[in-house]
Amino acid sequence: MQQTTLDTMKAVALDSFGGLEALKVQTLPQPQIGKDEILIRVQAAGVGVWDPFEREGGFAREFGIKAKFPYVMGTEGAGTVTAIGKNVRRFKIGDRAAGIALMSPKGGFYAEYTAVKEDAAILVPDNLTIEQAAVVMEDAVTALRGLEDTLNLREQETLLIFGASGGIGHLAVQIAKRMGARVFAVASEEDGVLMVKKLNVDRVVEGHSDDIVAKAKEFAPDGFSAALLTAGGEAAQKLLTTLKKGGRAAYPNGVEPEPKALANIKLTAYDGTPDRQVIEKIERYISSPGFHVHVAKTFRLDEVVEAHKALETHYLGKLALRIAE
Repeated sequence: MQQTTLDTMKAVALDSFGGLEALKVQTLPQPQIGKDEILIRVQAAGVGVWDPFEREGGFAREFGIKAKFPYVMGTEGAGTVTAIGKNVRRFKIGDRAAGIALMSPKGGFYAEYTAVKEDAAILVPDNLTIEQAAVVMEDAVTALRGLEDTLNLREQETLLIFGASGGIGHLAVQIAKRMGARVFAVASEEDGVLMVKKLNVDRVVEGHSDDIVAKAKEFAPDGFSAALLTAGGEAAQKLLTTLKKGGRAAYPNGVEPEPKALANIKLTAYDGTPDRQVIEKIERYISSPGFHVHVAKTFRLDEVVEAHKALETHYLGKLALRIAE
């Protein structure tokens, strides 16, 4: 096994679950890799809307896991491979890699180094920057799970995507178009509309429009085949009425307020759970020509509190932490 000679790193680690005050930059030992893992020198990490839930201990309670402290956060990130396990075949030292690992016992991506399973990582395609690769994994998995596994989206179907300018939404728009769907997108504020317009969507409208239902019915007069709701609220609930009888709607667990089922519509909540098969599909999608991952703002590692505060503000796409050059 090839292993880096340096043995410590800086990381955002929790001594206990809690609020913003729990986020502390600490010096910790680097994780050791197993035979099927790679060690990534992390250059950037994604800051997800689920991170406060993780910080407060929500995932530990949900999964019944006893967390080991200090606990290093960060579900997704990207950087350079510095060591490989003896069974690793797809990566070599020096490769740019992006990975995903929720509640890894070896620590997450809010750190200068992280160990990740080979099957939970991809080679960073040339069309993405490190920051873009760092923020794409979890939301792309969630988008694809919703479109393919939950909605069973088919070519030429009409699809409504609510929250299209967010992390999941702007990726879902692009994946759905590559699946051959006709996409009506609902984005947040005018800057969101402008961003989504550039993603080859068929129609995009602003989510606070008074005539949003009328615009949706104009696009799909016979009703939408399916809807992916990446956000909740009054507008999302109203738009469910534009689905045809027998239409399918899906939303990731964690969307609040949760959409309410309507008669003659199948409404399903789902999880964005990664596995090797879905990660391979994500790798193909994000490598395709013209695929865009929008990073709204990048924070330094020591600005992690500001990054978590920014999750409560209006922004497009995703937020990132810059860990190292």
